[in-house]
Amino acid sequence: MKEVKEFDESKTGVKGLSDSGITNIPRIFIHAPEKISGENSVGIPVIDLSDVQSPDKRPAIVEQIREAASIWGFFQVINHSIPLSVLDEIITAIKRFHEHPQELKAESEAATWHDYVSVWLSPPDMAPPADRIPTVYRRELAVWDKHAAEMGSVVAELLSEGLGLDSKRLKQLSLLETRIFGGMYYPYCPQPDLTVGLSDHTDPGVLTILLPNQVWGLQVMHEGKWVDVKPLPGALLFNIGDFLQIVSNGKYKSVQHRVLANPKKEARISIVHWFDVGNWGDSDEHGPLPELILPEKPAQYRRFTKQEYLENFYSKGLDSKSLVAKLKL
Repeated sequence: MKEVKEFDESKTGVKGLSDSGITNIPRIFIHAPEKISGENSVGIPVIDLSDVQSPDKRPAIVEQIREAASIWGFFQVINHSIPLSVLDEIITAIKRFHEHPQELKAESEAATWHDYVSVWLSPPDMAPPADRIPTVYRRELAVWDKHAAEMGSVVAELLSEGLGLDSKRLKQLSLLETRIFGGMYYPYCPQPDLTVGLSDHTDPGVLTILLPNQVWGLQVMHEGKWVDVKPLPGALLFNIGDFLQIVSNGKYKSVQHRVLANPKKEARISIVHWFDVGNWGDSDEHGPLPELILPEKPAQYRRFTKQEYLENFYSKGLDSKSLVAKLKL
C-alpha cells in the first residue's frame, strides 16, 4: 500500500503525526469497528512476591502463579525485587528517546498508533556493541536488563514448580537465554475510536515482562471479552508466550492481547522484555515436556524444529496463535 510505504519511509513515526496537530487520522490507521470495541472491568490476578523465599508461604504463591498462567495467561506481580528507581529511570529514558530529534529514533511500525525501539540483549553474539545503543537510554537499559533477567528467572522457577517440576527445569531447557528489549511509545491519538495502538496478537516466545507507565491501554482477551489491564504503581506484568504453552502441554495459556490508541495528551510508555529459547541446535526439536505427557493427558502438540519456529516467527506478523494452531494435534 502506497500510504504505508510513504509513512514508513518518512521516519516521523506516529508521534510526528500527533505533534503536527492533525484532527483526522490517515486511513491506513483505521480498523474495523469490531476490532476496537468491547471491554470488561474484571481485573487480572495480582500476586505478591514479598514471601517468595519463605518455605511456608512459597507453595501458596506457586499456586497463584499456576492458576493465573492457566486461566488468564497474564498476571501482575507486586513487592518484587526491582527497585522503583530502576523502573522509573528506564521509563523516563525511553520517553526521552522517543521525544528526541528525529535522527535518533528507530524505525516505526506502520498502521498502528505507536512507535518503538528494540534491542537484542542476549545471547552476546546477537547483541549490538554498547556504543551502538543510544546514550539517552544506554545506562538505564543495562541496569534494567540485569534486574529483568533476574526477575524472569524467579518467575520461571515458580512456573516450573506450578507444573509439578523441579524449579530449575524450564531454565535447564535454556528457555530464558534469549532476551529482547522493546521500548514502546503511544502518543496522543485524535481519533482513538477508529484505530488501535497495537493490534491483537499473542507473543510467540516463552515469557514476557511488561512495565507500563500509568497511562493504561492494554487489554487482554478473557472468556471471549476484552479486559482492561490497569497497572498498579510499581507492579510488573507477566504474560505467557506460545512457546511456553506448547512446552507445558497446554497447561499454561498464551492469550490474545492488544493496546488501545491513546486518548490522553500524556504519552503511554511500555517497556517490554521478551524471553525466548537459546542454545537451540538446527537438528534439535522442542515440544511438550515428556514429564507432562500422561495417559490421561496425551501430547497436545507435535514436536518442531528451530527452522520451523523461526519461519513461523518471521512470517506471523501480529496474527493470533499461528504457531500453536499449526502444531496442535
